[in-house]
Parts: sequence; C-alpha cells; structure tokens
Amino acid sequence: MPQRALFETLKEEINKRIIMKIFSKFNLGSIELQNRVVMAPLTRSRAENNIPNQLMSDYYGQRASAGLIITEGTAPSANGLGYARIPGIYNEAQIKGWKNVTNRIHEEGGKVFLQLMHTGRVSHADNMEEDSEVLAPSAIALNGEMYTDQNGLQPYPVPREMTREDIIQAQNEYVQAAKNAIKAGFDGVEVHAANGYLIDQFINTASNKRSDNYGGSIENRSRFALEVTQKVSAAIGSERTGIRVSPNGAFNDMEAFDDLEEAYKYLAHELSHLKLAYLHIVEMAALGGPDVPLSLKLMIREAFGGPVIRSGGLDKETAEAALNNNEAELVAFGRSLIANPDLVYRMENDLSLQDPDFDTFYTPGAKGYTDYPFAAVNVT
Repeated sequence: MPQRALFETLKEEINKRIIMKIFSKFNLGSIELQNRVVMAPLTRSRAENNIPNQLMSDYYGQRASAGLIITEGTAPSANGLGYARIPGIYNEAQIKGWKNVTNRIHEEGGKVFLQLMHTGRVSHADNMEEDSEVLAPSAIALNGEMYTDQNGLQPYPVPREMTREDIIQAQNEYVQAAKNAIKAGFDGVEVHAANGYLIDQFINTASNKRSDNYGGSIENRSRFALEVTQKVSAAIGSERTGIRVSPNGAFNDMEAFDDLEEAYKYLAHELSHLKLAYLHIVEMAALGGPDVPLSLKLMIREAFGGPVIRSGGLDKETAEAALNNNEAELVAFGRSLIANPDLVYRMENDLSLQDPDFDTFYTPGAKGYTDYPFAAVNVT
C-alpha cells in the first residue's frame, strides 16, 4: 500500500477510535474508569467451600482491561447462599480470598465492585451451611429444581416467611458484608435487587404476599430495597454503592405486575436521594425473557438522575448507540467477556470474538474459565 494511502487508513482508524464513546474514560464518583465497558456480574460457581481462590483471581485478572468489573453474586451471609460453589463475604477466609482477587485486578489497572446477592428463596439446604435457613418475604416456593453437588437436582423448598427481626438481621448482614468488601480492597459494592433474588422478591408481587409494612403497596414493597441500600451507602459511602434492578424480569418466577412502571419510577426516584454511584438496569430479552421498553428504561433513568449502566444482549455497535443516545453512561457485557478476556482490545481492533462454551459456565475447574485464549497480537 502506498505510504499516503497507509497514512490515511491509519488516520481513519485513529479517528474512529477517538469518536467511539465506549472507549473513553469515565469518572464514576472519585474512581476513574479507563473505558465505559463494564464486566457484568456472572455466576461461575468456582468458589470451592464458598471461598474465593487463585483460579478466580486469575479469571478476574485476565479481564481487568474492562473499565469496571462487577463480580459474580456474592452472599452477604450464610443464609444468602443459594447455588453450589458461589462465594461469600461474611467470614475472614472469604475476605482474605477476595483480597487476593482485588489485588490482582488493581495490579492490572482495573476497578472492581462486589455484587452483594442474597438469594432468598432461590436456594436449597444442600447448598447452604449447617444451621442456615432459606428465607423469603412470603412462604412461596419457587417452581422447578435447584442443582446441588451432593444430590443433583432437588425441588426448591418452601422458604420461611421473614419476621421483622429477620428483615433487620438481613439488612445488617448486607451492611457488614459491604464493610467486609471494602476491607477486602473492593472499590465499591453493587446491591443486587434484580433477577428474582431476595430484594427483588420483596418488590415483586409474585413472591411478596405480605400484609405488613413490607407488602401490598408500591411503597411497602420497595421498603426493603431502599432500607438496605440506604444502610449500605451510609456505611461505606454512596459513591461506593451501586444497585442493580430488572424491570419486566421473569427470571426465578417473577411476574410483570400491574403497577410495574409506577413501582420502578418510585424506586428510582427514592434512590436518587442517596446519590449512588450508579443504577444498573439489566434486561433478559436476549436470553428469551420479556423485553424492557426503551420508554421504561428512560423513565427509570430520568427518575434516578445519576449514572446508569445498561446490560443485556449488547454488542459494540448497540452499546455505542446507547451511549451516544444518552441512554446510559456505562455498558455491560456478560457472555462475550466470558469467552473473550481481552474483549476491549478485540473491539478496539475489530477482531472476531470467540464463542462461549455454555457447558462449562458453572462447572468446577479452569476449563471454560481461564483457558480462553487472548488474540495472538495481544499476547505479551
């Protein structure tokens, strides 16, 4: 190629990268992110005995070129354990294990929030510690079965309906878990209020049939989410606290209830007073779930008034469009980051993406976890 033509081609590529908002830096509170790509929280079930390990440190370290990593759902207490081999953040061994992970991410130049996920009724005794309980807003069992390492698939149990004392205890567990996360070196935490787990179980009428101050009206069903988030942000700082919601979510037997739009507008407006780091909106349409209308996402965004993360079925083009259309400040990727630890590099250079191995999403070991190759030109 003639030198002038080569120069023009390189100039065009440089301009293209400058123009693309997804690769620009972003200040999330006092944290500077190297780009607007977020690694979505992804349950991977590699934490043997619920303790983060070296394999997990390698996995997250490989993906630290994302502007922000949000970890897999992590139990704030023994009662919050649901799936086999998910990590916790409620004892010293777990804090120490996570410290190795955060050190590795920071050494690689990344930033990381820990997702606090109490699974509520999405659990089974075989996946929990002795003397722990399956708790939920109401004593309504989830349909279907839960996988356990000991006995394979088992029917979901009927949870015990939480008392007022249980609610206060669970909120205190979130607070202590958030403090433990900061001790373990995390830049912040994400309160998981989506996908049919405990906080979402309070919001959604499919799982909340209470008649007290935590059930019935929009205000009452939102109370647990707001109290947890307020207490966590007060304990570690609002700039270190984010929250994830899933309007229209059907995962884990959630339903599209009658006052859904009003409920999420109310929740987002109340959360706006806390001045959180971000609101993370996840949608499951790409996985066969109901669509979340753009009008609903924009209504939530306007009511919240702070930084928003969009998540669910995005690629480089749709993510860039969402940023340029002022629909979000940050964009999250899940399965593509599982299979492409150097996703940002591949997108920057228009390289092909590898497909994930679905059979190894939740299996123990390195296969399908830390063995995805980097692009050859990105190997140092």
